[in-house]
Amino acid sequence: MTRRTLLQQAGLGLLGFSALAPALAGAEATKSKAPAAKAPVPAAPPGELPPLNRFGRMMQEHYVARVREVERAADARRAALRTRADAEAYVRDVRQKVRQCFGPWPEKTPLNARVTGVVERDTYRIEKVIFESRPNFPVTGNLYMPKGRGGKLPAVVGTCGHNANGKAAEPYQAFAQGLARLGYVCLVYDPLGQGERLQCVGPDLAPRHGVGVAEHIHVGNQQFLVGECVGAWMAWDGIRALDYLLSRPEVDAAHVGVTGNSGGGTQTTWLCAADPRWTMAAPSCFVTTFRRNLENELPADTEQCPPRALALGLDHADFIAAMAPRPVILLGGERDFFDARGLEEAFGRLKNLYRLLGAEDNVRLFIGPNPHGYTQVNREAMYAWFNRQTKISPTSAEPALTIEQDETLRCTARGQVGEAAPATVFTATRDRARALAAKRARVEGATLQRAVADALKLPARDAATPPDYRILRPSAGRRYPKRFAGTYAVETAPGVHAIVYRLSDVDLLSRPPRDARRAILYVAHLSADAELRSEPLIAEAMAAEPASAVFACDVRGIGESLPAITGANPLAPYGSDFFHAIHGLMLDAPYAGQKTHDLLRVVDWLRANGHAEVHLVARGWGALPATFAGVISEGVTQVTLKNALTSYDDIAQNEAYRWPLSCLVPDVLKTFDLPDCYRALAAKQLRQIEPWGAMAGA
Repeated sequence: MTRRTLLQQAGLGLLGFSALAPALAGAEATKSKAPAAKAPVPAAPPGELPPLNRFGRMMQEHYVARVREVERAADARRAALRTRADAEAYVRDVRQKVRQCFGPWPEKTPLNARVTGVVERDTYRIEKVIFESRPNFPVTGNLYMPKGRGGKLPAVVGTCGHNANGKAAEPYQAFAQGLARLGYVCLVYDPLGQGERLQCVGPDLAPRHGVGVAEHIHVGNQQFLVGECVGAWMAWDGIRALDYLLSRPEVDAAHVGVTGNSGGGTQTTWLCAADPRWTMAAPSCFVTTFRRNLENELPADTEQCPPRALALGLDHADFIAAMAPRPVILLGGERDFFDARGLEEAFGRLKNLYRLLGAEDNVRLFIGPNPHGYTQVNREAMYAWFNRQTKISPTSAEPALTIEQDETLRCTARGQVGEAAPATVFTATRDRARALAAKRARVEGATLQRAVADALKLPARDAATPPDYRILRPSAGRRYPKRFAGTYAVETAPGVHAIVYRLSDVDLLSRPPRDARRAILYVAHLSADAELRSEPLIAEAMAAEPASAVFACDVRGIGESLPAITGANPLAPYGSDFFHAIHGLMLDAPYAGQKTHDLLRVVDWLRANGHAEVHLVARGWGALPATFAGVISEGVTQVTLKNALTSYDDIAQNEAYRWPLSCLVPDVLKTFDLPDCYRALAAKQLRQIEPWGAMAGA
């Protein structure tokens, strides 16, 4: 799907996610950053106008500026470290901040571990293991156990990247076999959504919402509504994998390491901070900096973007710093898409910290000549590093390997834990939503306004001081409901503009006229420019209020500021809509809140231009900021919503949904839901037209 086609279809329903469903269902990313499939859409009708997109880089550059500011402040804190005591305090601080990202860990419950089969090989055996990281929440893994070794052995938890077949993928079999042949016990387990652990399957155990990246994003986005984080869930699996490993009598608790590549490098990095029992670590092909990833427009899925991490001043290196001064080697590739410059920057930060802690030799950097992947040179660098700590083997050369068929390594009878109908990430989200709904008090009035502002993380604004704005050159022949439209870029934040069209019977090349006390403000679903031609609700509102001034606007990230990054389809799993929404969560600035702030400032601007009464008319995605702005702003006197989301609870309690992360509000169901807002808006003559549920009317 091209950006042009997306905008051309803006008036025809929740286009992106209707088209996106097949792409998600069929996605089986065999590499961490496999290109997103383009969603098929009908061709644009002949003679359709090209979309207006004069601010296509706006949001990308806004985020880059914000993340650079975060990095500068964090670098200044690191530069101020002078003594061992400073370094120790820094480590304590990052540990506390990591806990804020991932939230409190759940209570440890019985692992209920069982071995479902054994594969005998020459110098090792493979036990097929299933344990429960949470009640009735199975984790499938392969335990590689050396033969003919006496006493307790060093052990390693292996975490997998985004390969569809998880633990059976060749790189993970390779390092597990290599470690076992060198004398290590190694447990490699399937991540959520991969291997035998698909979370959303049908009766035939086929994936309903994709594999790997696609499922991580699908179940992970939904979790935010109830205050959960899929990255924390995946890290918890790793913690419980360590619990299982330490329950084995063959394992030496004095030497336990963790390693993984790509998405497994992500989990290794998070696990360095999540559990103090690791004695060594080797993340591969992940560690860089958040700034490099953002500037390079490199997407990452939900578990790779910890909530509030950037707001707390954390970077990749800090999650490893939480492990200091225990030994860690950072592995990368010169030709990896994870920028080697960022890896070197991360290493430099850690090197200084370890030096202050008196353990400079406990941190190492290895950048192989390879592209992305746990290649043999990287694996051998890992073997050498672990051998340096354990002295288990005099050699770090990788022994000869035999890659097994996937079926040989299966822990379940039919290849999926879903055959036993266990708990899943979705059922946990659903149950959590039900529990929150049962105890959530009804909120209204000022209490609701505060709850909305807090959940959206709305920045302070001076409603009495109107925002500055630019007067743009009008585009002729757009076929709007009136002959002319003045166009204004209203500055809602530094470098950020909401684009506002003012319909007129005369040409507008100057500031908007002050010719009506009342204004209609249409808030677009995907593009005000396209919807001014296609959306009948606008003409209906104009006919009902012929004396009102008529405006339409794009809040940030749609229409004129639809980002031109991360591929042609903004709504693909790794598309720009998700990319900027997930960075908003890391900055503790939900995208829905940013869009609501835009709309509140536009209302302030209208009031400053003489429109004391504003009738918000909104559709689809635009109905969400319109709802929130209607609750908060005194200038909004009437609200009409078409295709508004029925409730966030509908999304949380339905496995299938099509609303994007940019429309979701983290933790919202702890304090309020959309029906609370709709009740409040009854005082502003709320009119609801064809509400959309979790499936967005499809």
